[in-house]
Amino acid sequence: MGAALRAQVSEDGLSSRNFEALSRYIYDYSGIKMPITKLTMLEGRLRRRLRATGIPSFNAYCDYLFKHGGIEKEAIFLIDAVTTNKTDFFREPKHFEFMEQVGLPELAAAGHRRLRLWSAACSIGAEPYTMAMVMQDFVESRSGIDYRILATDLSTDVLGAARRGVYPRDMIQPVPAEMQRRYVMVSRDAGRGEVRIHPRLRSAIGFARMNLMDNAYRVGDPMHMIFCRNVLIYFDKPTQARVLSRLCDCLAPGGFLYVGHSETVTGISLPVRQVANTVFKKI
Repeated sequence: MGAALRAQVSEDGLSSRNFEALSRYIYDYSGIKMPITKLTMLEGRLRRRLRATGIPSFNAYCDYLFKHGGIEKEAIFLIDAVTTNKTDFFREPKHFEFMEQVGLPELAAAGHRRLRLWSAACSIGAEPYTMAMVMQDFVESRSGIDYRILATDLSTDVLGAARRGVYPRDMIQPVPAEMQRRYVMVSRDAGRGEVRIHPRLRSAIGFARMNLMDNAYRVGDPMHMIFCRNVLIYFDKPTQARVLSRLCDCLAPGGFLYVGHSETVTGISLPVRQVANTVFKKI
């Protein structure tokens, strides 16, 4: 791309009319609210997309999307550009304490031998790999129990990173030392500063793209645990209610639903009862 084109991309701003069209599409597609206060953020993130496509301006990009049928090809890249993927290993650690000390023992006592878990907004994989560490410790201490984890996200970019299971070394600091020893492989090249999750955990997780705005979640047999944390905050109340209802449809009786500590199900009629802070059990 020539210097003149790069200059044009960097100087043209995102108009309020184009922002409104984009935010309406993003909401309809993903449920993510984009108030006008997000205009500068959206503009900054989409500049990289303009450079990648060679489209010279936001006006031309929006014309391509909405007037010339480009939205079908561009939808995944557009959503990748606007999704937030903050994540950490053992984020909100009380959830994993409950999982280890209460949730899993209850499920085992109820006779479940093949446990199915779902990370419904897995980002780059820290959440499902944390779930796998806790699960692996649990099944190795009890005979006859197996597990599989489904990890889904709307963003194809983060799913690719999650499948690789490679992270900066400092990112695994929240992982207990014994779990690091068993489940994290350190690169032989110390200069790279990277680690990789052990194959036994990677093989227990299936990654797939899923949109929580879909009318039904095709996840197969009922899940015994569903983590859907720190994504509901991006939805309005009616969208939260629809998503939570569909998640509960996928949950086995006696199964557990985890939401983020800043999220609430208050005012939403669901077939669950609260059993811990932001942890709910299906009735």
